[in-house]
Amino acid sequence: MKRNFLKPGLTLVLATSLALSMAACSNSSSESSPTPQPTDSTQPPSETKLNPEEPAWELDTSPVDLTWFVGANWYGQTWGDSLASKYVTEKTGVNIKLEVPSGEANEHVTLMMTSGKLPDLISMGSWENAVKKLWEGDHVYALNELADQYDPYFFKVAGEGSLKWYRQENGNTYAVPNDSYSPTLMHETGMTAANQTFLVRKDLYEEMGSPDLSTPEGFLNALQLLKDKYPQYKGQPISPFFAQGNVPYGMTEFLQNLLAVPHEKDGKVNDRVTDPDYIAWLKTFRTAYERGLINVDFLVDSDTQVEEKTNNARYFMMVREWNGMAAVNPTLAASANPDSYYIAVDGPKNSKGDSPKLFPGNMDGWMVTMISKSTKNPERAIRFLTYLASEEGQRDLFLGKEGETWEMVGDKPQLKAEMVDLQENDIEKMEKQYGILDTYWMMRNPVIINQWRPAKAPVLKQMEDFANERADIDSGIYKGLDPQGDSDVAVSWARIAQNWEEVMPELITAKNEAEFDKVFDNFLDRRSSYGFDKVMEHRQTELDARKAKMAE
Repeated sequence: MKRNFLKPGLTLVLATSLALSMAACSNSSSESSPTPQPTDSTQPPSETKLNPEEPAWELDTSPVDLTWFVGANWYGQTWGDSLASKYVTEKTGVNIKLEVPSGEANEHVTLMMTSGKLPDLISMGSWENAVKKLWEGDHVYALNELADQYDPYFFKVAGEGSLKWYRQENGNTYAVPNDSYSPTLMHETGMTAANQTFLVRKDLYEEMGSPDLSTPEGFLNALQLLKDKYPQYKGQPISPFFAQGNVPYGMTEFLQNLLAVPHEKDGKVNDRVTDPDYIAWLKTFRTAYERGLINVDFLVDSDTQVEEKTNNARYFMMVREWNGMAAVNPTLAASANPDSYYIAVDGPKNSKGDSPKLFPGNMDGWMVTMISKSTKNPERAIRFLTYLASEEGQRDLFLGKEGETWEMVGDKPQLKAEMVDLQENDIEKMEKQYGILDTYWMMRNPVIINQWRPAKAPVLKQMEDFANERADIDSGIYKGLDPQGDSDVAVSWARIAQNWEEVMPELITAKNEAEFDKVFDNFLDRRSSYGFDKVMEHRQTELDARKAKMAE
């Protein structure tokens, strides 16, 4: 898909203006947080005249340490060793101490809230229950109030669209998202941020004759051929199938998107789990298990096992986000088996053969970043976030230091050739030594940084193009409709979701179709008793509110 990258001077304008049409408010409410008081290291506003047209971080670049919790237990980067992080610290005076959870981010943050001791900065998935708990429990600052007092330039660079999207009923905004996209922006630029794909190992798939995997019959036939002829391939034992995120994601939402299951019908939220095409494909997986064509490893493998199999091209088919293969595919392409990398192809389709409707990016973004009230330096924290949100901060973290990792080519910053080579052939070295591109993604703004991205290697671009071409750009509004937090309806949904995770293996391993039907019907009965009607009402209310905001 053609990329019409934006000139630097236009990015902030577009980030604000194009997002306005998508502004929407969450239905949650929280008590207004008190105005932050200056600490000993804070220069009172009365002594410094703040200019809303100029960043305030330049007023104080003395050394200060800020802790930053990143709610992803797989995130393994450090701060202070890489070129980009050292450069940012030298410029701003802010040294970051990164923290990651050893287990689930929600549990980790909940424990920290109980203790009353939180890191200065907190980044978590926008969908996580703990996010609303942080807001409603008065654990984090209202960013608009911090900006009013310490750095009004924040409003200029954060983007009114994003701030309005996360504005609560009390008028405050407690978080800013990364990777936030509006439908208007996606239509204008072709940057959809879609990453859902159906992947196959290229050499094995083509040697099998590129079988049709879009119908239950074709899918089962390919698995039978794999079992009969390719239990091992080029010295590797082959696992037939993998679904990212297991039951709640890969085998539910992701598979439903591949099948183009509608999110709503006649203006009403659709119960996608009971869609006939979705049920038919779950029964296809049951048949595959009964015939010994798949096993349950895709439901039980640990992250370590998944990584080992992926790195060694031991999966045949994968329901997987393509960007999770960004490091693996180039490595496989450069291995002794250069065609053992993965390509995106059409996988399961509905009975009409419709093209998938893959989730694009949306205004929620990926993760949201907050400033906790445990911080002793709220003024430095908001100023640092303002810097990171600005075009200057985006460039410093994404490209690094001019002259060392990038240079001006005409009027556009461009990575040096050796950095592009590292991206394609040694991402680990690039991240550890230089810390550029997507190493520190917590405040990443695609509107700005995508104009600087080097062209992707063909083994990555093929997957990206597949996702972009099948992205349902206007479906981002359906993300995050499920109730979150501690409300009764949220508790009901948590029980239903947990039970679905338990039921899925029973469906896949059912001895026959009659047993499958019985297990599924029993689940529907339990779901109803848990309060599913209230969940659907919540989803409908949330969707209606989002539509109303889009129409403003």
